[in-house]
Amino acid sequence: MRLPDSAHTSRPWRIHEIARDFRLEDVWALPATGRREDFPRLVRLMSGQDPARSSSRLASALWAIRLRLGRLLGWDDREQALAFSPLYEFDDEYAAQIVNRTMHGILHLGWVPSGDGYRGQMAVLVKPNGCFGELYMAAIRPFRHLIVYPAMMRDGERLWRETAAS
Repeated sequence: MRLPDSAHTSRPWRIHEIARDFRLEDVWALPATGRREDFPRLVRLMSGQDPARSSSRLASALWAIRLRLGRLLGWDDREQALAFSPLYEFDDEYAAQIVNRTMHGILHLGWVPSGDGYRGQMAVLVKPNGCFGELYMAAIRPFRHLIVYPAMMRDGERLWRETAAS
């Protein structure tokens, strides 16, 4: 479920110090709840997800198209493609980055107190590279919101439940 920007900006995250010149693109509640010590499991699951292998055929197809376009048009470093590199991990916060010719992005995961436990939260921060990067981010926004993130949330919820049992 999408959250208001304030769900991210009101928290004292360390990422605010690092990414001052980044724009907050998205904030989502993750389908993960638990105890304080469950956050490393959330980080492992979210950072280990391969969006190209989504349970949604449409989301997988979109990632395949993006990878092909990135290679064809030289948007991505061949070594890294669309992989995120970890920046840091703390008890309740994790950040990873991706850099390509369209933008510099940060995936931020947080573990937020909620009721009698904690819940996961994801924020995406971006710094588009010029006008092309701005157009690219605008063009992919509906696909992210309507197809990619919902599929990611469904897959994440399934993985969260499966790993809770083990």
